[in-house]
Amino acid sequence: MYIIFDTETTGLPKNWNAPVTDSDNWPRLVQLAWQLHSYDGKLVSTGNFTVKPDGFDIPYNAAKIHGITTEKALEEGIELAEVLNQFNSDLAKAEYAVGHNVEFDINIVGGEYHRDNRDFEPVTLKKQLDTKEFGTEFCQIPGGRGGKFKWPTLTELHQKLFDEPFDDAHDAAYDVHATARCFFGLVSHNVIPREEGFSAVTYQAPDLDQSNFKKAKTETSTPKPSESIIQTPSEKVSSEVADVPFVHLHCHSQFSILQATSSVYDLVGAAKKLEMPAIAITDHGNMMNTFSFVREAEKQGVKAIVGCEFNICEDHTNKSVKDNGFQTVVIAKNKNGYQNLCKLSSKSFTDGSYYVPRIDKELLLEFKEDLIVLSGGLWGEISGKILNEGEKQAEEAFVWWKENFGDDFYAEIIRHGVEEETVVNKVILKFCEKHDVKPVATNNTYYTAQSEAEAHDILLCVRDAQNVSCLLYTSPSPRDLST
Repeated sequence: MYIIFDTETTGLPKNWNAPVTDSDNWPRLVQLAWQLHSYDGKLVSTGNFTVKPDGFDIPYNAAKIHGITTEKALEEGIELAEVLNQFNSDLAKAEYAVGHNVEFDINIVGGEYHRDNRDFEPVTLKKQLDTKEFGTEFCQIPGGRGGKFKWPTLTELHQKLFDEPFDDAHDAAYDVHATARCFFGLVSHNVIPREEGFSAVTYQAPDLDQSNFKKAKTETSTPKPSESIIQTPSEKVSSEVADVPFVHLHCHSQFSILQATSSVYDLVGAAKKLEMPAIAITDHGNMMNTFSFVREAEKQGVKAIVGCEFNICEDHTNKSVKDNGFQTVVIAKNKNGYQNLCKLSSKSFTDGSYYVPRIDKELLLEFKEDLIVLSGGLWGEISGKILNEGEKQAEEAFVWWKENFGDDFYAEIIRHGVEEETVVNKVILKFCEKHDVKPVATNNTYYTAQSEAEAHDILLCVRDAQNVSCLLYTSPSPRDLST
């Protein structure tokens, strides 16, 4: 028999080749659905369960995809042990494990078997039939590596076989139904060999309105920020912060190649005309602007703050695995800090360059003297873990930076009207209060002006003791803009 199954999870693994025993690598199971079929396509059994979270959260980005929030899973979910018991009963009857990218689903379920102190070999050693791989030659979609055909998505395969898409992608119950239909369609087209003695194969679909599957069709609860921690941009600002000087600490120049457009001259000039006392430039991985930046800042009477935004990976010397790491802003406090920045930047290219220049935490700690660290934007470690792993993991990372950099660690609060930033900002401010870390308002700028017509609208963010606020500044000239 065939067991056709699909999972929804808390995210994706860091290393796709890691063993299922690497519990820190493999994400947690959120939903598991399956269908057990005989070789002629007859439906024998079904299952569909949301797992009740125990010791983990369902992060924001994962919940946006499958619609299962931590709150919903706690309310409707079933204990992991019971879900695995039900699945294991049908798994034992099957000779083949079937799925679309079935290896991923096997690793997810196998990882949960391991966490639950079960023998995971009954899952991992099943014979595998992957509709993604069998469907590649059948669909013949250009764009794969080395001029080969690319793997079809489940929707693309379904469209090719039946000339129609399917609904409810990223709901495990409905994805299993679509996968099963595609699987037996490929068998009928002789793409997948039939089992000996079964010349007639007809897919028997489950009743998706039956109680076991109807749960998957209930209204999803895709997370929405419950409140904004930053007020809508306004020309009005409280008297408490009206005279507080603002300095951009997270800016990119043209030396952030293929990403930013701002010249050093434009950045310094904008800071000067907006009466900012200083400005930092923190390009990706390099400090090639430093000489021109400092010279131009001195010429215009603006203090130059030298920094760099590093890609920090697990091991910057390991070039066997693509690991771009997370982006972290590091700023020099003085000449010695500048020299340490130079050493880090040089090593990121000479020792760590693999797709991007990289360093790791061990190297950063070696040269941390007289350096200030900012938490980074949405691609920083803490923000990334809030969105993709959970608050527990994000807080552990937050504490690591606090313990290793003390008062030289600041948490960035960034607002560009992006929903994810509102989620991240709310959690980061909670961490700041709990662990006595100072937040700093930044903008992570890549452009000095959006357009000539809009170049007179300038959004400045400042912080008082209670709130992050914004004010809209109107300059006298269309050329005077800092985002």
